[in-house]
Amino acid sequence: MSGANRLAGRVALITGGGTGIGAAAARRLVEDGARVVLTGRRADPLREVAEPLGDAALALSADAADSSAMRAVVAETVDRFGRLDVVVANAGGHGLGAALDTDDKSWQDSLDANLTSAFVTIRESLPALLVRGGSVVLVSSLAGLFSGPGVCGYVTTKHALIGLTRSIARDYGRKGVRANVVCPGWVRTAMGDVQMDEFGAARGISRAEAYALVTENTPLGRPAEPEEIASVIAFLASQDSSIMSGAVLTADAGASAVDLPTIELGRTL
Repeated sequence: MSGANRLAGRVALITGGGTGIGAAAARRLVEDGARVVLTGRRADPLREVAEPLGDAALALSADAADSSAMRAVVAETVDRFGRLDVVVANAGGHGLGAALDTDDKSWQDSLDANLTSAFVTIRESLPALLVRGGSVVLVSSLAGLFSGPGVCGYVTTKHALIGLTRSIARDYGRKGVRANVVCPGWVRTAMGDVQMDEFGAARGISRAEAYALVTENTPLGRPAEPEEIASVIAFLASQDSSIMSGAVLTADAGASAVDLPTIELGRTL
């Protein structure tokens, strides 16, 4: 349920705002009273999300890992809306391959997509955030806490986002800026659908069956919807979480509560 107007008067910048979690976060933050600026490398998806939100949303295409581009985005945000209060560092991408299968370009691509994009966005936003104080919400992954197979770059960079969160929290908390990180598990997004289609093809099962299979050992037994992750982001963006900074919140259907060696035992009880 939305916290009616709990973000009234606030302005949020969301990277990776054209699809999935970023798009859902934009809709939720506007529902809670905020105005939002959506960024991403592809203009069309950004416009598709922003247009139904009317004057409360602005779409600006930019690469979140590009310092000059993000500096310009922040400047236009402040010029248009007069302030910046919330940054949702959501942009990300793959980092496929085990270490021996990861060449220099793949490694750099993963760093840029998942880590540099967050760092640059936050660094360029901090001068505006420090004017009134604000909240930074980073979107990591369950892969930021544990390791999956054959995704060395993704796991490494998603872990690093937790360190970045804690560094921002430590250095800027006394100056009014909070930073927290969300670690989702499987979420029904376009990227998740691609992964499930590939997994399903290998197993000879449908997308829905693939989602069910990868979540069957989680306590809730299902993937998240983007709107559910957006609700966590909205909470961290608002004053409802005013005492929280440097926190790591899992939004993973309970996956991180499971003791893997007891899964088979649990099936017999």
